[in-house]
Amino acid sequence: MRREPIVLFDNGHHQCLMFDDLVSGEGVQSNQFLITDHEQYLLLDPGGDLTYTPLSLELSKHIPVQDLTYIFASHQDPDIIASLDKWLLHTRARVICSKLWARFLPHLTANYLVLSRGINTYDRIIALPDRGQSIPLGKCNLKAVPAHFLHSVGNFQVYDPISKILFSGDMGASMVDDASPVRDFVNHVPNMEAFHRRYMAGNKACRLWAAMVREMDVAMIVPQHGRPFVGAEMISAFLYWIENLECGLDLMGPEDYQLPK
Repeated sequence: MRREPIVLFDNGHHQCLMFDDLVSGEGVQSNQFLITDHEQYLLLDPGGDLTYTPLSLELSKHIPVQDLTYIFASHQDPDIIASLDKWLLHTRARVICSKLWARFLPHLTANYLVLSRGINTYDRIIALPDRGQSIPLGKCNLKAVPAHFLHSVGNFQVYDPISKILFSGDMGASMVDDASPVRDFVNHVPNMEAFHRRYMAGNKACRLWAAMVREMDVAMIVPQHGRPFVGAEMISAFLYWIENLECGLDLMGPEDYQLPK
């Protein structure tokens, strides 16, 4: 039996829910998030076929799923948005993503959406400019925050100024089957290190991102995989770690670009 979603924030009018146990089989653990405000709803990184059915069933316990306002796709990976055609078919949601991926997302949808349902994928997409923008939801404004090359070339995160949560996508992701908050940062590093060294493009992007986050009022950093960082101490520890991490192109040399034997 699936457990109830984790309530990250709830003040009676504004709520943030995390679904952390929907992936089964060999898929990587992932977190899906729902932000609600005055009967409008934003779903973050809903995933692919592995999560579509269990996620839609869980959502139906909390909201009228067909009235979903937005789907936010932080980037183009399968575990982010591969179930796009189903959400377009069964909800009224518009899809928010980087302008770099707006023309690619129709490749994830079946031709029958246009031929038999008259659904044009591109007409349902809100393409974000590189510097991001505000997203009106109910009576609040969420922020689409740039996180380019961390790891995708067109990558965005969602900052919720009401809950003070930064939904950080793959930044801060950990390869664990547990979404409880990090308690011991030093012992948590091995759960993150290999992923960040390989997937993040380089230290410059990490430093720019960390400097931006330090200027924000953030109470919680919640990644799409694994455990969140809650409170000033853990957030500061993570920012210091990531801005000093060599990763991606920092680690590449001529030996990595050779004709295989």
